[in-house]
Amino acid sequence: MNRPPIPEDLRRFVLTSIPSVPFLEALLLLRADPGQQWTGEMLASRLYTSERTAETLLNELCRSYMASPCEAPNADCYCYAPASETLRERIDGLADHYARHLVDITNLIHSTLDRKAQQFADAFRLRKD
Repeated sequence: MNRPPIPEDLRRFVLTSIPSVPFLEALLLLRADPGQQWTGEMLASRLYTSERTAETLLNELCRSYMASPCEAPNADCYCYAPASETLRERIDGLADHYARHLVDITNLIHSTLDRKAQQFADAFRLRKD
């Protein structure tokens, strides 16, 4: 049974904006409850990871303009906040596709990681000149 391919615009978005599956899972958690203010501890408990890893993910989401720190007095919290409507629509499309084609999206993310790891390894390969 053939699966429909990942639409090209969504494929490009994943390849350029989603560095890892944990990043995507964190993004989708924030998106699922946009009014929630997330701490590293809260995210860690939902992703079954360390608080330090969760805080790193929250910071990466901010650098990617998909989340932002909350206003004082909750400045240690983060909120879902795509920087543009276009970005919000891309994330919505990704969430919808991921819900139906989890394996395909996960494989796409991993293929990028594998390619980057190989490029890094190749940079250190001794060459006979």
